[in-house]
Amino acid sequence: MTIDTKDMINSILDSVSRIDYIKPEDLPNIDLYMDQVTTFMEDQLASTKRYPDDKILTKTMINNYAKNKLLPPPEKKRYSREHLLMLIFIYYFKNILSINDIQTLLDPITEKYFKSMDEKDMTYIYNEVFSMERAQIEHLKKDLLKRYNIASTTFDDADEEDKEFLKKFSFICILSFDVYVKKMLIEELIDGIRDSNASNDNSKSKKQKK
Repeated sequence: MTIDTKDMINSILDSVSRIDYIKPEDLPNIDLYMDQVTTFMEDQLASTKRYPDDKILTKTMINNYAKNKLLPPPEKKRYSREHLLMLIFIYYFKNILSINDIQTLLDPITEKYFKSMDEKDMTYIYNEVFSMERAQIEHLKKDLLKRYNIASTTFDDADEEDKEFLKKFSFICILSFDVYVKKMLIEELIDGIRDSNASNDNSKSKKQKK
């Protein structure tokens, strides 16, 4: 691939190196109203936007999440730090999962850890997950370079005017296939959670009838 494309991959790797997350200590210590929530999320996650005009979370989105029971309702129109942590999870999940899948995944978390009175609360869940993901950054960078190098070896016999585009197309395809396989795996895992929950509900129903 050309120098321009190498500059592109270097830019991507640099962006990956700077991937960050909202740290629990950065969360406000007071409950927030809706406008404050959207402003906070916009400020904290601005670097994840593709285009400057993109919205991180809107009032309509948040209301829909509460309506679909992805998010516990606010108390007196105010959202707690637990609400904010749930919204961060939803924000990342919504790019790859359906509302129904997100609900299946988050329901057990909400039921046990939202407003938990002991140390194993939403902050505990959040810290465990995001500290694990931070450790994956270097592995991700190496994997991207490996796939980039594989794509660079394709279409060497293509017409010169098409070669650059076709190599870039090959790189996009190999990345897309990786996303497709992982998305399929995630959906199978969620289906397993859903089946397990349904089985547990049926068992409880049978016990109550006896």
